[in-house]
Amino acid sequence: MPTLQQHVRLYSLGLVLGLVVVPLHAAQAPATDPPPAQLEPKALEVLKAMSARLASTQGMSFKAVTTYEKPSRLGPPLAYGTVDMVNVQRPDRLRVLTSGDGPATEFYYDGKKAYAFERKDDLLAEADAPPTIDATLEAAYQRAAIYFPFTDVIVADPYKDLSRDMRVAFYIGQSTVVGDTTTDVIAYTSDSVFVQAWVGSQDKLPRRLRAVFLDDPTRSRHQVDFTDWKLESAMSADFFKPDHIDKAHRIQFAPPPDLRAPQGVKDPAEKPKT
Repeated sequence: MPTLQQHVRLYSLGLVLGLVVVPLHAAQAPATDPPPAQLEPKALEVLKAMSARLASTQGMSFKAVTTYEKPSRLGPPLAYGTVDMVNVQRPDRLRVLTSGDGPATEFYYDGKKAYAFERKDDLLAEADAPPTIDATLEAAYQRAAIYFPFTDVIVADPYKDLSRDMRVAFYIGQSTVVGDTTTDVIAYTSDSVFVQAWVGSQDKLPRRLRAVFLDDPTRSRHQVDFTDWKLESAMSADFFKPDHIDKAHRIQFAPPPDLRAPQGVKDPAEKPKT
């Protein structure tokens, strides 16, 4: 059984996709056209406004608290958590400091190289990186199983990512419970994931995303809460590189061999160019 640290590392350091082998003699369901999309304009307006607000800034920082479930040995799920302190400076700077129910990890991208650093054990992976945050996130996922649950919030066009393969979207109403502010609450689903989102009614910033992967038979929930938003960044280049790494033990960027993604997680739509 995976350890607590392995559960946490799955989300702080990434997801490894497993393969499902279907016997050749297995019955195949006939191909059918998907039902027409049912997208309420009000829900799309909320998503588009959030995306426009995030995409319009050259820099941002926020705190993301992620809670995710894994089935316990008794059946009902256990909750695990991580805290990410995120700094983004477009188009080519990213820093993510992760702590939680396992070892603290650090991820840096300075426009030329990506670094993954585990300070406690002095382990450092370093590699050449693509010229943008989006491409680097895709490369990190594909080549080293590094994944952040807030990726859709920091890409150049959040709406494009969030609306990919969207089948249903609807507006739920307003809430004053999340984020110490009034939020517009919407829900949307694709063929692979159902998401409920709380977006600030005034500032148009995401306050909570709650997801369930539809192919996961346990229907485990994954939730990210966003706080401490600052829509600016003027940090020096050194801020996006790890410090005190001269004597760090160098390791390869590679996925941990003993981890598997939650059922239902899909490949990114596009793979990074090599």
